[in-house]
Amino acid sequence: MSERPDGTTPPARPDSELPDHAQAPEWLAVLRRFRRHRAAVLSAGVLVVVVACAALADLIAPYAATDQNLDRILEPPGRDFLLGTDTLGRDNLSRILYGGRVSLLVGGAVALISGVIGTTVGLVAGYYGRWVDAVLMRATDTMLALPGLMVVIIAARILGDGVWDVVIVLAGISWMILARIVRGKVLALREREFVEAARALGVPNRRIIVRHLLPNLAGEVMVSVSLTVAAAILAESTLSFLGLGVSATRTATWGNMLGGNEGFVTVAPWLVWAPGLAIVVTALCVNFIGDGLRDSLDPTQDHR
Repeated sequence: MSERPDGTTPPARPDSELPDHAQAPEWLAVLRRFRRHRAAVLSAGVLVVVVACAALADLIAPYAATDQNLDRILEPPGRDFLLGTDTLGRDNLSRILYGGRVSLLVGGAVALISGVIGTTVGLVAGYYGRWVDAVLMRATDTMLALPGLMVVIIAARILGDGVWDVVIVLAGISWMILARIVRGKVLALREREFVEAARALGVPNRRIIVRHLLPNLAGEVMVSVSLTVAAAILAESTLSFLGLGVSATRTATWGNMLGGNEGFVTVAPWLVWAPGLAIVVTALCVNFIGDGLRDSLDPTQDHR
């Protein structure tokens, strides 16, 4: 910084007073606002640990998920088995680590698929309007009007109990809210000057949607997708509790561990509270992160 003729240094100007080329990139401003959201930052750190533990289960799990110790069934938490054993003598901690892979995969895959479908439907309906909007929104309203649990149960019976079967079922009922949110935003954006200017210059509709509208929807989409992760993990747990989720004979998940041991809640409570706590902690972390993203992506929020 240059000095004044009298040898003193002028005070630095805030970013808002700097010329556009000297201001920090938008993503840095978003990151600064997110860092002020302490609950979201702490939740992000905890979620990173949870994901890392699941991903590195082969390295950190004390036993394989299928190892049985039939002479030590329903053993309470102790030195050899930190979270106890189940009805087949399998280490509960190891099964939670390996099961976390599937539960997190289900949550992430459902959020990604439903996010793509919802964003696409909302963009097309909002931008083209008229009969396209009418058809897509009536289909969306029809899906919203159906009893979600009934649809999930029927679809799960038809498709099966594999991991990707559950992902397809949950993604099929998770995209409608995002589609309506995106449509509403696009209806406002398509009347803005930059869209009108692009149309006047003859820019193709596809390019307008991808290059001009989609970047302006990043905040809404990111928040919705992040919250869908938690909802999908909870939904998979509910399905497994009802015997309709990922089959325990295929692989362990937090949901089928919880659902398959509800009869031991008084005899061996560690079989219930351990996977239940993993579900609660993960869902809370994702929800707090979603709140932090919502606030940090909205510059009008008060972040003091």
